Amino acid sequence: MGLFDKFFEKKQQEQTLNKGLEKTRIGFFATLTKAIAGKSAVDEKMLDELENALIGADVGIETTVKIIEALEKRVNKDKYLHTSELYKILKEEIQNILVAAPQDNSYQNYELPTGHKPHIILVVGVNGVGKTTTIGKLAHNFTLAGKSVLLGAADTFRAAAVDQLTIWSERAGVPIVKKEMGSDPAAVAFDTVKSGVAKNVDLIIIDTAGRLHNKAYLMDELTKIKRVIQKVIPTAPQEVMLVLDGSTGQNALEQAKHFTAATDVTALTITKLDGTAKGGVVLAIANLFKIPVKFIGVGEKAEDLLVFNKQDFVDSLFNLPAE
Repeated sequence: MGLFDKFFEKKQQEQTLNKGLEKTRIGFFATLTKAIAGKSAVDEKMLDELENALIGADVGIETTVKIIEALEKRVNKDKYLHTSELYKILKEEIQNILVAAPQDNSYQNYELPTGHKPHIILVVGVNGVGKTTTIGKLAHNFTLAGKSVLLGAADTFRAAAVDQLTIWSERAGVPIVKKEMGSDPAAVAFDTVKSGVAKNVDLIIIDTAGRLHNKAYLMDELTKIKRVIQKVIPTAPQEVMLVLDGSTGQNALEQAKHFTAATDVTALTITKLDGTAKGGVVLAIANLFKIPVKFIGVGEKAEDLLVFNKQDFVDSLFNLPAE
């Protein structure tokens, strides 16, 4: 890929991200603009309004408090803070939160970590968050990047999950390992990894059942899957990826708490950010969990699943139209 092609691809990704975060951006800044209308300096009342705007975008109480306290320190230090400086300082504080969060660029441009093959991703998450669709999009995008991919349909408790993943495998042109409904998920995972090794594929992505009855049950099922695939590759899986629905806001945080308590989650994907004004949940998740966000979904097309970049996210959130 040439320099011009990379530039063009980068611009496309920026446009996709800007469009995907539009509802959050408009909702947040509409509230903020109303709060500062007719005022020349930042005061306590305005900070209260800003706090409401942040909470309304589902940034979360803890993260909102951290941002407001940082702004209050700036106001107290400077004694007088003009409203024209507010956006700049707010952007800086949000950047600080994201910078402090873990960062892992292992999938930049849909590349894979080196030093082992195949790379195995075990995908977890409750039903309805877009887990199976995310796997299909990952398969599509990694294939476009020149990687060979194999899917494993280990969510055998829901026929629709296997059917949906089969459709995505056909769209992406990648093989899939599946069994009849009700089969042992660990057996499917084992066969998938064994097949992937035999075919010398670059990437194996395994879907798991989207249930969260209790943490002990979840732990037992995922532990069994890990144990059987480690009979083929002792270091597998290299990634346990939790998929969260960004449109559910605080509920996504609760799901993250349950799953991270039940299993060793190493990566997060946040979906459906285009359909909500609550995209601030990305900030809350980044602040509360010491787990890197690696992908975000901002649309229905496979190309709308983007590798998460902190700086691009903040720039898009503050991408206001010129006055």
